[in-house]
Amino acid sequence: MKPFLLKPACKASIWGGTKLKSKFGKDFPGDIISESWELSVHPAGLSIADSGDEKGKPLAELIRDPAVLGTNPAHYPTFPLMIKWIDSQRPLSIQVHPDNEYAMKNEKDMGKTEMWYIIECEPDAYLYYGFQKEITPEEFAARIADDTLLDVVKKVPVKKGDVFFIPSGTLHAIGPGILLAEVQQSSNVTYRIYDYGRLDTDGKPRELHVEKAKEVTDLFPAQKVAPVPIPLTDPQDTLLSCCPYFAVVRQAVDSPRCYRADAGSFHALMCVEGSGELTCGEEKLSFPAGATVFVPANCEAFTLSGSMTVLDVFVPDPKAF
Repeated sequence: MKPFLLKPACKASIWGGTKLKSKFGKDFPGDIISESWELSVHPAGLSIADSGDEKGKPLAELIRDPAVLGTNPAHYPTFPLMIKWIDSQRPLSIQVHPDNEYAMKNEKDMGKTEMWYIIECEPDAYLYYGFQKEITPEEFAARIADDTLLDVVKKVPVKKGDVFFIPSGTLHAIGPGILLAEVQQSSNVTYRIYDYGRLDTDGKPRELHVEKAKEVTDLFPAQKVAPVPIPLTDPQDTLLSCCPYFAVVRQAVDSPRCYRADAGSFHALMCVEGSGELTCGEEKLSFPAGATVFVPANCEAFTLSGSMTVLDVFVPDPKAF
């Protein structure tokens, strides 16, 4: 199977902005797009092949072929990952995601470990990431009740190119004025803890999930986690993140680069900036910033050319963990 572009499932939330439409050209009614689910087989938002012979087919259907999926993802009971673009014009709620065991028991879904790559942000942009210091469950409950939770949450300044790894159980929130790429487990479970007293489009407070959040939140400062090392095809590439569910490698393409097929996993190429062309046999696939290309595990060798920064996302060998 040849590589193909993906058509995302787009979402609109009260905190979303206009960059996914104005900068990345995403097609969605209205100006506000908060999330673009670029690669997803989750029933809450399915991505679709958008070029080539497979155009119009759901990705969930195409990866039923083990040769397209690769041997590494086949070790997992469900498809392990999802990738998104996120544009936050306003801050997201203070939130947490459960681990697999809790999520399966209570939500019939997977837990969520994720990572963020900052594409661009406004001056003085920030996010929330864990706590300033370890606190007790009693203090956590009291601060939620009296609206002083932000007094103990760690506020972290961000800049272009920053990377944050967020294991399940880590309290977090994206701040305003940030465009980022998110790679996560294939899950749609989020527990909101605090939402600044905002109202939704119907004029009602958004639902909070305080009791569940109390059960799954790690009450200590978040620690930077170094990615598990894996071999890279080019010494100039940068391994941004690697965990059992996904690996993310940043690649700078300024001259043609040749790639061999990888039977271990499909690859999803997220074009962060610039533009490029993928050549596979006689076929050429051009794409701009904001596009995502799906490369099947059983495709032929291919070449990337152009001037761009790409995030290469794939499922690593489970034996590495």
